[in-house]
Amino acid sequence: MNSTATAHTAIAYTTYVAADPEQVWRALTAPDQTDRWWGVTFGSDWKPGSPMTWRQGDARIEEPEQVVLECVPQRRLAYTWHTFTPEWARAVDVPEDVRARIAAEPRTKVSFTIDPQGPLTRLTVVHDDFTPEGALHGMCSQAWPLLVSSLKTLLETGRPLPDPGHNAHEG
Repeated sequence: MNSTATAHTAIAYTTYVAADPEQVWRALTAPDQTDRWWGVTFGSDWKPGSPMTWRQGDARIEEPEQVVLECVPQRRLAYTWHTFTPEWARAVDVPEDVRARIAAEPRTKVSFTIDPQGPLTRLTVVHDDFTPEGALHGMCSQAWPLLVSSLKTLLETGRPLPDPGHNAHEG
């Protein structure tokens, strides 16, 4: 897996998965799959502009600015990152001072690009619009390698990495 950061305002990861684009798409959008590799589920119709409801642990996060930005099934998905509520912080054991710090930063966005490569699929994740040197950038820089590895492991072996949603403290 390759990773890069651009001026500390974007995080990008690319990996190759032994799965077809349809399987990768399902892993990114289907609640029964996202829960397995990420510990998160989404409620959305996946149409650009539509709201997204995030669920992680006991937290349900609904916010008007939490929306689908782009959706081309089996090719590209982009959405705004979630709102950092006290309920979310309690669900994933993030201290309130850390939650308050990341909640004060501007909303970020994440995109997934799915490219078929013969028997493999290249998956590129870009999370951007971070505050330079912000706390959220640091958290996500640590979380994305584990999360993308868990998605890849799930698709290739049928089992995700152990407890990725709690180990990453982000999602």
